[in-house]
Amino acid sequence: MKPIWIVDDDQSIRFVLEKALLREDMPTRSFTNPREVLQALESGGEDEGPQILVSDIRMPGGTGLDLLSQVKARHPGLPVIIMTAFSDLDSAVSAFQGGAFEYLPKPFDLPKAIELIRRAVQESQREEVAEERMIATPEMLGQAPAMQDVFRAIGRLSQSNVTVLITGESGSGKELVARALHKHSPRANGPFVAINTAAIPKDLLESELFGHERGAFTGAQTARRGRFEQAEGGTLFLDEIGDMPFDLQTRLLRVLSDGHFYRVGGHSAVKANVRVIAATHQDLEQRVKDGVFREDLFHRLNVIRLRLPALRERREDVSTLARHFLQQSAQQLGVEPKRISDAALARLSVFAFPGNVRQLENICHWLTVMAPAQLIEPKDLPPEVLAAPALPDAAPVVVPDSSGVATAAPAAVNGVALSVPVGAAWVPAQGVGPADGAGWEGALQAEAQALLASGRTDVWEELVRRFESRLILTALGTTRGRRIEAAQKLGIGRNTITRKIQELGLE
Repeated sequence: MKPIWIVDDDQSIRFVLEKALLREDMPTRSFTNPREVLQALESGGEDEGPQILVSDIRMPGGTGLDLLSQVKARHPGLPVIIMTAFSDLDSAVSAFQGGAFEYLPKPFDLPKAIELIRRAVQESQREEVAEERMIATPEMLGQAPAMQDVFRAIGRLSQSNVTVLITGESGSGKELVARALHKHSPRANGPFVAINTAAIPKDLLESELFGHERGAFTGAQTARRGRFEQAEGGTLFLDEIGDMPFDLQTRLLRVLSDGHFYRVGGHSAVKANVRVIAATHQDLEQRVKDGVFREDLFHRLNVIRLRLPALRERREDVSTLARHFLQQSAQQLGVEPKRISDAALARLSVFAFPGNVRQLENICHWLTVMAPAQLIEPKDLPPEVLAAPALPDAAPVVVPDSSGVATAAPAAVNGVALSVPVGAAWVPAQGVGPADGAGWEGALQAEAQALLASGRTDVWEELVRRFESRLILTALGTTRGRRIEAAQKLGIGRNTITRKIQELGLE
């Protein structure tokens, strides 16, 4: 494991943390000011960097917030914990906007501090595994003609810097297409920066996109680079562009037109060397007619349009994707991959998949945990699949079996009709499944039993994380991403929801 870097001008703080972490078999490296940290990052390679960074907020030669901003610009996935005295809590709260993992108020309880650092280490290791998995797995899968058209378009655009608008339903893989466009472009060596414009409150979105100068607004105690500057030389992916506030559309249009922008509170123009790729699940032409989306911005974004098909439009890809996701889920959980029968694949192939590829991935994760045998049969599929009617135009689908032989999907498999009355659908999320008990409590009981039986020792943390994630995402969905309103509906404070979004990786 890489060391924990501790930055504090107080020798006693460094000493206490070093000794406590070494007792937990966590190596450390200490610094007295931000300048030393930046020099170490500059001179060392990727393997010599920190696992996490723990920094004081007030030090000679620079502040922890300045350090946070500079470190995040170089290493966006690195967890940073900010230590602060009680009087600095306002600064610590603003640190969350800069990407801090958590703050640690002084004087701190040592066991709680170590627990917080351990949690940050676990988050860091999950990020590393996710990056390795992203490198190891194919970018996109699909043999359907509609997907082959998308692949051909990506190939034709591989040497271009032209602006692209990706349209498609939620969960269909628009960000994967954007990443593929970036990876195969002349900007592949530059950063790929993504932002969901619907998930960030209107009053914060301008600062997120364009950055701000120190003192630009209450809490802006240090200058901060926005996503345009973070994506310098690379690609900026603007997801759910149809939900961007009207006044910000004007600023975005200006950047796309002349390549310059101003930070919030700034007076000097900043040159943007960025390729913009936008995506939406909405009908932008209709949004223009409704007067909520600028027509000139629409034409500026709509240089090249890629339409990503819904999963129900490429049912021949369901079997390939299902087997891929079952392998992926088994790797994540450290278990033997499960096989899926041709009959079960046939049943899946005529499901409408309102949540598209993302829903199929969740179903495969649920099956990895909940299916009783190594071979998944139709009866093992989750209730929303078995209870839903077949697609209206669902002709028999040719499903390649594990030996490569293609078979046609029958009208019924193992006695399960492909078209049955619609019942109460239950949508799995991150491995949660139904149980003998009623409703979500029964599902929670079943998932707890499965995790406990697997021998895991982090069941509490895992289930609480899933529960909080689903609760916050649902609330944000009802408020169209407005965090303050979501916090009010949940009965929690806005600082709490901001912290939880950071902790749970929901950005």
